[in-house]
Amino acid sequence: MWGKDKSKKVDFDRHAGKTTMIAQGTQLNGDIIFEGGLLVEGTIRGNVKAEPGSDALLRLSEVGCIEGEIDVPNVVINGKVTGDVFSSGHVELASKAVVNGNVHYNLIEMVMGSEVNGSLVHDQHEEAKNPKSESSSVIELGDKAKSKAKDPASATAGKEESA
Repeated sequence: MWGKDKSKKVDFDRHAGKTTMIAQGTQLNGDIIFEGGLLVEGTIRGNVKAEPGSDALLRLSEVGCIEGEIDVPNVVINGKVTGDVFSSGHVELASKAVVNGNVHYNLIEMVMGSEVNGSLVHDQHEEAKNPKSESSSVIELGDKAKSKAKDPASATAGKEESA
């Protein structure tokens, strides 16, 4: 938007020569581990994961469907996902996106019309790959915040002890 760094936008062209396509009408049963770009217009019944340390991109077209967990740094969804999404980079939910599961993201872009039937969980870079540690810390932080809000004396006592 205003002054936004356009270089952060997900660009499928940067994976030229390393792009795999699952065509419309194709059904794949099993997990996929890839590097580069993956364009899905068919159906995948299994988990989709990028090679560790890669800057991979998954693009799910509006006719595509993934039934399983997604663990990819950069994700553009315009189809249907049944499962959790983990992204340490950028998630883009286009107008026809339907995600039935939780979305763990570092940066997210949602277009009007996209749908998430689950939680949106903001993670920092590497935390996106370990859902147990950040989920528990979200709960712990929430509980600590509630206890401090209910008892102002305990909040000031904590500050005195740390000083």
